[in-house]
Amino acid sequence: MLLATGLLATAYTPLPRPAVGRGVVGSSRPISPEFDPLDLNARSADAGSFSLPSSAVLGLAAVAASVPEAASAKGGEYGIFEGRLISLAHPTVMALMYGASAFAAVTGFQWRQLREIGGQVTELKAEQKTVAAEIEALEAKEGAIVPAAHRERAAELAAKIDALSATRKELAGANLRDKHYQVGSVLLGLGTSFAIEGPVNTFMRANKLFPGPHLYAGAGVVVSWAMAASLVPLMAKGKESARIAHISFNVLALGLFTWQIPTGWEITQKVIANTKFPW
Repeated sequence: MLLATGLLATAYTPLPRPAVGRGVVGSSRPISPEFDPLDLNARSADAGSFSLPSSAVLGLAAVAASVPEAASAKGGEYGIFEGRLISLAHPTVMALMYGASAFAAVTGFQWRQLREIGGQVTELKAEQKTVAAEIEALEAKEGAIVPAAHRERAAELAAKIDALSATRKELAGANLRDKHYQVGSVLLGLGTSFAIEGPVNTFMRANKLFPGPHLYAGAGVVVSWAMAASLVPLMAKGKESARIAHISFNVLALGLFTWQIPTGWEITQKVIANTKFPW
């Protein structure tokens, strides 16, 4: 309300118009008008006396009056940003990010499995070809008996190749690469943003931070996400070491995230107890 009153007072207070063409006090020199062919002094005076339209002032006053003055543990200094609605944004979004992390882990594992199936099928087909050649050589010899182990091995190899081919076809149709990239982008963008929003909101409510396991683990999660994302260009070039490091950082992030859940729930209960709804 003080802001609204100030705006109204400012809007309707006339500003003094600067004097033009005055002489020096105590001087015998005649007073002559200033040289101003572009009429700049008059324009400056008109600009200085500009005031907001009454409709704009009333609108700003209404907005200022609608901001709640008291809401939280800090005393309402930050208004709605201290209330329960904004304070619960961090745990809500981070719960969604935990589910997204698990989904990214599953799609990442399946994508790696799809990429490795091709090599496995190639190896099995090479072995199958060798076994088939041995069986044909034995059958070509008169009186030779093909061992049952050879035929069993050939049938086993054929069954494995068929199973892997079916799995590869199923995984290839799931669009795993795009899903993994999309979820990873959400984690890196939204997850990082709200991981930072949490401590900021805590400071707004309590005017201080509370360093501890939850805060440190959260920082570790964000760093792990950043490190995993930084390895993507090397992974695209086929660097197996980068892929292993990428998986390791994401496993670490998911582990720290899981470890945070009990402390996060405890903090959420305190937020609900010490804030008002909606603000």
